[in-house]
Amino acid sequence: MMDIVDSNSDIDNIDFLMGSVMLIDKEQDWTSFDAVNKLKWAIRSSYGVKKVKVGHAGTLDPMATGLLIICSGKMTKSIAEFQGQTKKYSGTIYLGATTPTYDAEGEIDERFDIDGITEDMIISVAKQFVGKLDQIPPIFSALKTNGVPNYKRARRGEAVEVKARPIEIYSFDITAINLPEIEFVMECSKGTYVRSLAYDLGRALDNGAHLIKLRREAIGDFNVTNAINPNDLADKIRLKERISAKTQ
Repeated sequence: MMDIVDSNSDIDNIDFLMGSVMLIDKEQDWTSFDAVNKLKWAIRSSYGVKKVKVGHAGTLDPMATGLLIICSGKMTKSIAEFQGQTKKYSGTIYLGATTPTYDAEGEIDERFDIDGITEDMIISVAKQFVGKLDQIPPIFSALKTNGVPNYKRARRGEAVEVKARPIEIYSFDITAINLPEIEFVMECSKGTYVRSLAYDLGRALDNGAHLIKLRREAIGDFNVTNAINPNDLADKIRLKERISAKTQ
């Protein structure tokens, strides 16, 4: 039985050093590794150890918010299992402009006229992306070429060749259209880049688009509604150990 840590957990009896599964609500502008390091430091300092295994099950871009599963101790062995589960996202796509990163992290490099695009066109084209696809990831990603992250090569102005990868979109529903913004919810397989989906949607409309907002709502049966802020959890871990030390 795994120790699940969320916003409702009583962490007094949880041994983070031995192993836990932490449901984190990642903030915007944090990297996934920022959240991992925050909790790793809290566990190390609280237990008075130099080393502890801590890792996350699926990267979220700095711009994105939402559910990030972080495992410690023996539960890091389950990371691959969590990564393979279905992901659910909500977000907003900006139609009429592209960026080299396919999201709002990059500067707009081209603009398009969207006057002729209707809601029916957008909804119809979105349906084309449901199913098994070969998706080309963004060149600005953590995927590596010869051991070097592609985003580092792209930042240096090097040519980056990215091959298409098989993914599956289980659902892709347009929930609101207030052009130039398009809101959506979707469920997809591991390895899916929602940034690429936004870019490809723009191309399918003979236009351009990029992602401006993204939130991971769920991973498998785990939902962000139960997740906890990493700062709050780190504080609880440190408080837990201080209280334990005083009672000894």
